Amino acid sequence: MIDYAEPPIEIGLLTLGDRMPDPSTGKTQTEAERHRSIVEQAVHAEQLGFDAVHLGEHHLSDYMLSSPPVVLAAIGERTSSLKLSTGVTLTATLDPLRVAEDYATVDVLSGGRAEIVAGRGSYFQKTFAAFGRDAADSADLFAENTELLVRLLRETDVHWQGNFRTGFDGVTSRPRPVGPMPVWIGGGSSKRTVALAARLGAPLMLPSVFAAPEAFGPIVDFYREQWAEAGHAAAPQVGACCHCHVAPESQVARDRFQTWYQNYWEWVQDLVTEFTPGAPRLPFDRDTLYAGPALVGSPAELIDRVGAWREGLGITRQLFMFDLGGIPQPTLFATLDLFGAEVVPQLTGLG
Repeated sequence: MIDYAEPPIEIGLLTLGDRMPDPSTGKTQTEAERHRSIVEQAVHAEQLGFDAVHLGEHHLSDYMLSSPPVVLAAIGERTSSLKLSTGVTLTATLDPLRVAEDYATVDVLSGGRAEIVAGRGSYFQKTFAAFGRDAADSADLFAENTELLVRLLRETDVHWQGNFRTGFDGVTSRPRPVGPMPVWIGGGSSKRTVALAARLGAPLMLPSVFAAPEAFGPIVDFYREQWAEAGHAAAPQVGACCHCHVAPESQVARDRFQTWYQNYWEWVQDLVTEFTPGAPRLPFDRDTLYAGPALVGSPAELIDRVGAWREGLGITRQLFMFDLGGIPQPTLFATLDLFGAEVVPQLTGLG
């Protein structure tokens, strides 16, 4: 097996754009305010030393972000170095040609900073019907569309024939990306998805807001094995994501975050059962969540846990989601400031 040197860890800001009332005041941001807040968070994150921003994509709900490339273009005009990425782009339901055009446009406008994290979106089956797709085909749709998307971004004069749309006989999407545009694969529960990532030479983004990153150890090992078998010259990259809140003292962070986190958790359970009838409703268990997908505590505690993930899984990019559950803007930006001052410098020093 090839012995790759691990690159330094990158720090990303993740938001899915949930628009919820503050549970303490009942105040809800307007849709315009919510979008504007996302842009301002990203601008501030670059100033604090973050490397990337990742925007989620959902449809037909109060997850406000339905058009990530539009918002990324706005962020790109206000930043100079921040990588403009997603978390995730729903390639199982979107047309690959349209996706290639949209994100290549962000890329040329931003000087080559655009990325894509391709995901299936299987937790929200109602979305497939809204886009004229059958959720039962989601795995095949995802594999076919993602592979075509990668080809459209990497190649010109593409000849292709698939099962879910008309073929191409010499198509070149425009504009062309400034350079090789990274297309990550979001997944960690399906070996088929992970094998696809390895075969395509795509970085892997783990869905670790659903379980602690440690739970994905076997799938990361499988990904690295498949990567080595494919013979890629570059090193494999593995990303992870987490819900996050930081305060000067750990117990303060744990107690304060519960208000917004439980608000968010219950809202998500309602949404999932609405969009996917029959899906199990997961109870809010603070201690289990804080020990797993949520990173909540003092700066030192956060640094130690991310360091363990880095050592155990070789994480090369860690995404942090702060703005959930109706958290008020002053608290949100104060939290970002503390994270930027005391956590980011330590994490970026991890080798």
